[in-house]
Amino acid sequence: MQLVAEDLVVERGGRRVIDGLSFAVAAGEALVLAGANGSGKTTLLRALAGFIRPVRGAVRLEGGDEELTLAEQAHVVGHANAVKSSLTVVENTAFWGNYLGSGPPGSSAATGERLDAALRHFGLDDLADFPAAYLSAGQKRRLGLARLLIADRPLWLLDEPTVSLDTASSERLVAAVNAHTKSGGIAVIATHLPLALESARTLQLAHQRIAA
Repeated sequence: MQLVAEDLVVERGGRRVIDGLSFAVAAGEALVLAGANGSGKTTLLRALAGFIRPVRGAVRLEGGDEELTLAEQAHVVGHANAVKSSLTVVENTAFWGNYLGSGPPGSSAATGERLDAALRHFGLDDLADFPAAYLSAGQKRRLGLARLLIADRPLWLLDEPTVSLDTASSERLVAAVNAHTKSGGIAVIATHLPLALESARTLQLAHQRIAA
């Protein structure tokens, strides 16, 4: 399996942000998008997810499920945590499990174990019954990231995932990404901070034009 982008041209607000970009990311690999603010990291991730239609070019997941869109095979985590404040930590996680297709908690032992493992990995197990409205910014970010471990998706598209995370929490995220790529998954991550990722390479983005 590999994620392939061919001759991508993407415009935002009448400005050409990405101009003729081609690259491929193989199974078991992470691609880190680096560059200054405004260089196109978020725009590229949104184009890969199918949220922005390119002016020219194509994006495809070779070896993926042909009956599903690329977005349906991807975890897309943006700047927002997508946390429902009225729900508890475990209810938020269960919602994502349901929405992403892993089934409601308790529907099977495997599903319940996966939910527990996700909360435990991101250090939220002791807060399972805590209302999300009272979480700190870092805790809400970890709760938003927990959905990565709730359902299997071969492609992870992460936009500044370490926002609001301390060093220990960032290490939890890195461990999750490394486990994902070790199992044959693909990750594309926009970040301004160095991450200790295994099997990773960097794509440096520049203003106006992106050169692979």
